Amino acid sequence: MNPTFTLDGRAIPFLPGQTILQAATAAGVFIPHLCYHPEFKPHGSCKLCTVKVNGRHTASCTMQAAPGMSVESETEEINGERRALTQMLFVEGNHYCPSCEKSGDCQLQATAYHLGMMSPHYDHFFPNRPVDASHPEVLLDFNRCILCSLCVRASRDVDGKNVFALSGRGIDTHLIVNAASGKLADTDFTLADKAAQVCPVGVILKKRKGFAVPIGERTYDKAPIASVAVAGEK
Repeated sequence: MNPTFTLDGRAIPFLPGQTILQAATAAGVFIPHLCYHPEFKPHGSCKLCTVKVNGRHTASCTMQAAPGMSVESETEEINGERRALTQMLFVEGNHYCPSCEKSGDCQLQATAYHLGMMSPHYDHFFPNRPVDASHPEVLLDFNRCILCSLCVRASRDVDGKNVFALSGRGIDTHLIVNAASGKLADTDFTLADKAAQVCPVGVILKKRKGFAVPIGERTYDKAPIASVAVAGEK
C-alpha cells in the first residue's frame, strides 16, 4: 500500500520520488501551475503551484511528497495569492485575450478563469516588445511571454539546440533567440521541435493556423483547465 499525505483533508497516495503536484494530479486533484511540464525537471519559477505544507509556503512542483504531511491548496488565502500572481503576469506583458490567436488554448487565460480573476487589478506596464515574423513557419510574439522558460528547457534538454534563452535580470528579464541577429530564421528551429509545442501562452505560433479552430471550440472552451490537466495525466 502506497504512503499518503493529506491535501485539503483528503488522503493522497504517492510513489517514492513524486512531488506533491505530481501525486495530486495523478489522484485527480488540480493544483494551478504554468511553468511545470511533466516531461521536464521542475523549475519552480511561476509560483502558481504554491501550497502550504505543515503551515509553510512551498512550490508543490518541487516539494517531494512525504508520509503524513499536511498540505493546504484550495483555500481563499492561497488562491488569493495565486490570483495576485496571475494578475501580475497579465500586466507585465501585453495580453489581449479577445484578439489573441491562442484564446481558448491559453493556460494563462484558463488559469485566470479558474481563479475567478475579474480584472488585472494592477496598472499595466505596456512593455515595448518585438514580434519576430522572420521564420517561414513560426511567428514569435514576445508580448505574451510569461518567462516560464518551458521553450528554453525544451530546446536545450530535448531538442539539443539551445534556440531560446532568458536574458536580463529582475524586471528586465526577457526571452531572446540565440542567434547573432536575434531572429528565429537564423536558427535551426523547426515545427517538429519540442520547443514549438510547449508554450502555455501565445508566444510561439504556427503561421497560417491561428484561427483554424474557431473560438468557442478550443481546449478550454470545452472544459475548464482543472478537468483538462488531470485528464491529461491519466
